[in-house]
Amino acid sequence: MKIVIFGLSITSSWGNGHATTFRALARALHARGHRLVFFEKDVEWYASNRDLPDPGFCELHLYDFWSGALPLIRRELASADVAMVGSYFPDGIAAVEEMLNSKTPIRTFYDIDTPITVATLRESGATEYIRANQLPALDVYFSFTGGRILSELENRFGVRHAAPLYCSFDPERYRAYPRSRRFSCALSYMGTYAPDRQPKLESFLCGVARALPQEKFIVAGPQYPSSVQWPQNVRRITHLNPRWHPHLYSSSRLTLNITRRDMVLAGYSPSVRLFEAAACGAAIVSDNWPGLDSFFQPAREILLPTGPEEIVRYLSELDESELRAIGLAAQRRVLAEHTSQRRAEQFEREIEAAYRGIRDSISNSEAVR
Repeated sequence: MKIVIFGLSITSSWGNGHATTFRALARALHARGHRLVFFEKDVEWYASNRDLPDPGFCELHLYDFWSGALPLIRRELASADVAMVGSYFPDGIAAVEEMLNSKTPIRTFYDIDTPITVATLRESGATEYIRANQLPALDVYFSFTGGRILSELENRFGVRHAAPLYCSFDPERYRAYPRSRRFSCALSYMGTYAPDRQPKLESFLCGVARALPQEKFIVAGPQYPSSVQWPQNVRRITHLNPRWHPHLYSSSRLTLNITRRDMVLAGYSPSVRLFEAAACGAAIVSDNWPGLDSFFQPAREILLPTGPEEIVRYLSELDESELRAIGLAAQRRVLAEHTSQRRAEQFEREIEAAYRGIRDSISNSEAVR
């Protein structure tokens, strides 16, 4: 198939989790023989932080202005088998409209921010990147969130078919590495600053760092305000190139996962970092939310502390073999269920089902006539 994607970014992972998600899926689809065309708006904060400027697995089109790119966009859509607009694409509403008006047989949306999207649609009927009145015309609404929110998309907003397409990881890039002195630490966290995550980060990492001043801690991610008071034993990395992510996870005794408030309320919203860390055999400590136990078995594949005291206990009382056993169990789980190849196969099945639906609809219409 020829698949045209309009996404937030594939060239830069700076301050977003979309890039690694698109990279993993696109690589896997390319490896399975599909041709991918990716449109990304050329914005300054990604242009100055491009860690994959020339992805070899897709045809990349960077553009400055939507109107100037329209002739090329229309040509690509005219010969596409599948089109996809991703959440937070800067010209999302226009891209969805263009996609729906094209002759592309299968038109889809990939929401990597479903709880935020749905909360905004409930309140105002439109987000910056898609309107509620555009949803019924989509053939498939792919969502990184599963559970009951999929039914709401279909029953309340008229989506024809909402399907989970969770984030994934590329096992050739995310795997265990020897422990590195550069990233060796008791507990690491990787994530962009978010006000609703900061209290948990303060408790689950900074609180633990203050309780264990002899240990080293790492926080990697941009946009943290200067007002944040980090303990002296917390090392800050403003942006970590994805090539080093596996080394950080492999060198941390524990790695921390913290979930945005809207994702916690919706449940069934595993971040891409969760699968990437598990792929490296990291022992993960995480906040808890509905559906998490459908991805990892608590206590065996993931640790779910109720407060910083429990994390202190993990670091003080669990030996290396116990932490390694938890990390390896999580690694086995994600290698079986959450690789990019598995996601590509799921994507293909949903597209095939959409094609069958169109053919059946045409056959039924012809039979009625």
